[in-house]
Amino acid sequence: LELVQSGGGSVQNGGSLRLSCAAHGAYIRSYCMGWFRQAPGKEMEGVATMHNDGSPTYSDSVKGRFAVSRDTTQNILYLQMDNLKPEDTAMYYCAAPAPCRYVPGVLPGRGESNSWGQGTQVTVST
Repeated sequence: LELVQSGGGSVQNGGSLRLSCAAHGAYIRSYCMGWFRQAPGKEMEGVATMHNDGSPTYSDSVKGRFAVSRDTTQNILYLQMDNLKPEDTAMYYCAAPAPCRYVPGVLPGRGESNSWGQGTQVTVST
């Protein structure tokens, strides 16, 4: 499974961005997938997960502002980010397989059976 990310960029406080994660080599509906982020000097943290049944869960820090979705015909996972804040500034990654439900501190592995996107930068200015 190969994951290729697109989207991201720089926006002002309160702006919106959408990230995409295109999967190649396997169907996304076969996996629980997730979005994760790492800010400079901080540890990687979970943002949102998509159960393979299509149900999403979110970290408290993004709940109500971010929405994870998927297009199973195009084989793409999305992260719509609205009302962005400077503290959302980070490198964002998609991954599969991922925890099927968001659990603080639980991250996907880095072994051969795990796939990560290349990362995309999101910068939110005041």
